Amino acid sequence: MKPVRAIAVLPTLFTLGNLVCGFFAIVVASRIAKPGTLAMEPSPLLGSPRELIASVDPTHNLMLCGALIFLAMLFDTFDGHVARITRTTSDFGGQLDSLCDVVSFGVAPAILLVKMCPQFTSLHSEAVWAIAALFACCAALRLARYNVETDESDHGVFAGLPSPAAAVIASTAMLSYTLRKEINFDDFAGYDWWLQRLLPLFAVAVALLMVSRVPYPHAFTQLLRGKKSFSHVVVIMFTLIVLLTVRWYAIPILCWAYTAVPAIRHGWMLARAKGQAVSH
Repeated sequence: MKPVRAIAVLPTLFTLGNLVCGFFAIVVASRIAKPGTLAMEPSPLLGSPRELIASVDPTHNLMLCGALIFLAMLFDTFDGHVARITRTTSDFGGQLDSLCDVVSFGVAPAILLVKMCPQFTSLHSEAVWAIAALFACCAALRLARYNVETDESDHGVFAGLPSPAAAVIASTAMLSYTLRKEINFDDFAGYDWWLQRLLPLFAVAVALLMVSRVPYPHAFTQLLRGKKSFSHVVVIMFTLIVLLTVRWYAIPILCWAYTAVPAIRHGWMLARAKGQAVSH
């Protein structure tokens, strides 16, 4: 056994920031009470930062949990880039990154899933916990496989949906908060009824995609790394403006599109190749 003599400080702090955000996402989700209790009743719009953090409103806490998962994603996105920029990449950093990802993108979104679907939990308590456990297990398996295959894989393409697929669940929680608290969506009850019944099924699909071999593009690498054309930069700039303007709607759409489009495209290509093989 070779002892670790020194570690890179800055990338490690970014990676631990990922873990801290995942931990506090779990803490926030745990504050949500069971259906039917007083704490489940929505509170009025909150003003001060202290009120925002200490709120007992379940919809607010779901949003805050989702936002913390997104913040963990930012730390996870930049820790590797910081390590490469400072030329301090190491096996220790890679292993630590995966351990933190299990918490932030495996356990935290699994608990968030359970808290987002109280009606489904009341009707199918064993099923929803099994789905949440499946999600966490698939995230851990996805990260373990990535660790042993990372030297052989193309860094521009992932084999299977990356573990930050937790953004799918997190962005849905943030969208629900917007519909209920900011624009007072008239049919929020109908939206919530469908969400609580469909989201667990979508979570199963996301979990299976994480351990699949469906190729997923490395969005950050393909969009930002290296030199790009002038028009490419202009498109990115306008896209960011649109995202900031309608972020609560655009982010869930982008997350679901990133999850679904490569899978649909891969399935279409497989079906087409199989059809051509049969015809020949």
